[in-house]
Amino acid sequence: MLLIDQEGTVIQGFVPAGRVGTFDMVAGFVYNLSNFFGSRSKDQYRVADHVATVSFSWNTSLAVVENPPVLILDDRFRFHNYEEFKANCDSRGDLYDYVGHMNLVNGQTITDHMILDEVDIAEKRHLCVHVQTHDGPVMKLYLWDKAAADIFQKFKSYGNTPSVLLVTTENPKHLGGTLALTSMSSTRVFMDADVQPTRDYLEWLNSNSDIANRIAAEVVTKPESVTLEELFSYIKQDSSKAVKGPTSLICNNKKCVKTEVTGVPQYLTRISVYDKTEQAVFVILGDAGKELTGKHASELVANYFEANDGVGADLYVLVPQALLDTIGKTRKFIVKVSDHNLTGKTQTITVTKILPPEAPLPSTVGVWSGSSGSSGDTACDKARKAAEILKADEAKRHKSG
Repeated sequence: MLLIDQEGTVIQGFVPAGRVGTFDMVAGFVYNLSNFFGSRSKDQYRVADHVATVSFSWNTSLAVVENPPVLILDDRFRFHNYEEFKANCDSRGDLYDYVGHMNLVNGQTITDHMILDEVDIAEKRHLCVHVQTHDGPVMKLYLWDKAAADIFQKFKSYGNTPSVLLVTTENPKHLGGTLALTSMSSTRVFMDADVQPTRDYLEWLNSNSDIANRIAAEVVTKPESVTLEELFSYIKQDSSKAVKGPTSLICNNKKCVKTEVTGVPQYLTRISVYDKTEQAVFVILGDAGKELTGKHASELVANYFEANDGVGADLYVLVPQALLDTIGKTRKFIVKVSDHNLTGKTQTITVTKILPPEAPLPSTVGVWSGSSGSSGDTACDKARKAAEILKADEAKRHKSG
C-alpha cells in the first residue's frame, strides 16, 4: 500500500500476510497510525521512492481522523513512458504507473457500444489491452485477476465506452519478443474521469484524436524466423476465424456481427515454395515481389498482354521470363497470416516483403535452371509443368485435410 503523510511524503506500507484481516482500511481515508516499525525497502518491486517501509506489527492501531486539519492528497502516481519501461524491462525493479488511451481490448476495437465477454474474462482470469500514450508506440497491457475484474466492472458502469486508462504498479516484461506490461496484486485501475491524470489525458485526447491515432507499427511488430510447419500450426490453432458470408467474410465471434468489404484491386501472384521440410503456396500482393522478379507487377502484366495480344484461348502462351527465372531460387520471405489464411480452405500465406539474397546461388540450383536446349523443355513446357506440380500439391493437401 501507499501511505502519504501531511507533508506529502510517500512511503510504502506493509502488512504481514497473517495480519491482513486485522486492519480495515479504506483508500482515501485519513488515519492516525501508531505502534509500527520501520524497515529498509527491498530493491525488488518497490512502489515508492522512499528507502524505508512502514511495517504493521501485532499491536499497531489505526484511528480514523475526522475533518483532518491538513489536506492530504488521496493519490500519488509515478508515471513511466515506453522508453523508461523498456529500459527497466525484466529487471524486477520499481513498479511504476502508466496512463494512455486504449486501442484494443481483448482484440476488440474501442466502439461506443463495446461489450466485453464476462464469462471469457472469468475463465481466463485476465484480459489484454493495447495501450498508447499520445502518438508513441503501442504496448500490450495484461491485467490479471482483480485488475481484470475491476476494468470489466468499470466498462459496465460507464454510460459510454471509456477511452483513457490509468494503471498503477506495472511490471514491464518481454513477452513474445516485444515489451508488455503486466499487472501486480497491488495494481489499481482508473478510467476517464476517475482521477485528475485521467481527466487531463482525456481532455488532450479529445483535442488531438488525429495525433493519438498514429501508430509506430515497427515497434509493436517483430519479424520472427518460422518454418512452414510452424505457420500451418498457427493457422490450425487460431480460435477466431472468419467465415464466408453472402457477400464478404464475417467474423464468427458472437459479439461481432460486422462485415468488411475490401474494394481495392491488387495484383496477385501465387508461388510454390519449399523449405526442405514442408511445401506451401505463398501469395504475393501488389509489388511485394519486385525483389524476386526485378519488375513491378503492373509492368509484368502490361508486357504479358502486349506480347500475347490476339492469341487464341486454346493456345499456350509464354510465361514472362522474369517469372521463369525465379524457379529454384532461395529467398527469405516476410509473411503475415490473416483471416483469409485462417479459413482453412486455402493453405496460402501472404508475403509482405521479400528480402534480397545474402549471396548469389550456384547456377546449378533449381530443377529448371538449365537452358531450354539442354533439357529439351521449352518455356511453355516449364510453365505447364510448374502449374501441374502446383495443382497436384494442392490436391494432395485437400485430401489430407
